[in-house]
Amino acid sequence: MINVGVIGYGYWGPNLVRNFSESTSTQVVAVSDLNPERLALVQRRYPTIRTTLDHRELWADSNIDAIAIATPVTSHFDLGMGSLKAGKHVLIEKPLTESYEQAQLLVEEAEKRDLVLMVDHTFVYTGAIRKMKELVTTGELGKIYYYDSVRVNLGLFQHDVNVIWDLAVHDLSIMEHILPSHPIAVSATGVSHIEGQPENIAYITLFFEDNLIAHVHVNWLAPVKVRSTLIGGSKKMIVYDDLQPSEKVKVYNKGITLNNNDNESRYQMLIGYRTGDMWAPHLDMTEALQREVKHFADCIENGALPITNGQSGLRVVQILEAATQSMMNRGEPVELNTMRIPA
Repeated sequence: MINVGVIGYGYWGPNLVRNFSESTSTQVVAVSDLNPERLALVQRRYPTIRTTLDHRELWADSNIDAIAIATPVTSHFDLGMGSLKAGKHVLIEKPLTESYEQAQLLVEEAEKRDLVLMVDHTFVYTGAIRKMKELVTTGELGKIYYYDSVRVNLGLFQHDVNVIWDLAVHDLSIMEHILPSHPIAVSATGVSHIEGQPENIAYITLFFEDNLIAHVHVNWLAPVKVRSTLIGGSKKMIVYDDLQPSEKVKVYNKGITLNNNDNESRYQMLIGYRTGDMWAPHLDMTEALQREVKHFADCIENGALPITNGQSGLRVVQILEAATQSMMNRGEPVELNTMRIPA
């Protein structure tokens, strides 16, 4: 049984405590938060869990094997580094840190101490994303042409991060997990409609080698909530709508066929349109966080590398940072030095 301490019991912390408590591989022994009222909630719901206002007590507790961090991104680096230096395995809420350099230091520290560092990119563990990853990896879609996602809603406006760091981080982590390669350049545009506040709408374009392109649209100022993704391949295409109660993933046997006409100019090409069936694959409906918590425990017990490991978190932070830089320069592309991050 792996003993877990949780730092932060605000928005996401209660979900972590619940799943770690319900797992057969882990148990929560302590929760830390700066708000006494939140700790009172913990004590009412989980009388056996110790609570404290000082997170350092969790680091000093030799009975705690792992720390889960669910706090604002500005505190991720200090809490993550402190936890690693205390000899604890670490699960950190997305994004990993607020800068590439900080993320790199955490990755290096975890590797040096042979500890598990995992990022809470929860969507990666959903049945829908796992199925989409399978379809791409097995070649069901053929060669991937594009990835196009929309994540918009009305609010909640954040004061410490822009809409890219708040919403696009989800789509970028999904994209990084599903696509067969990593982007080489990023261009982003966006604006703030509230003076003195971070950008609330943004459009991100990611360039890959071999004509693969990705686009992410995020917005806090939309009249409706939309969570959709299109993945286009040479053989088939996917439509993913996370708001659908069922059939979240639909696979379409649609596309084009390109045939050279040998009887005319070699530059002339005939384009044919292919329309086939649509099918909705069966999806595993296990709660994503439940699967993620079990995976975290398995990696600790077996010394395995998590799916959403420090390196994957590092790549996402690099893209977020580059997109923010590009947005400040009205969409000027920012090259990603892929040699800095292993694939």
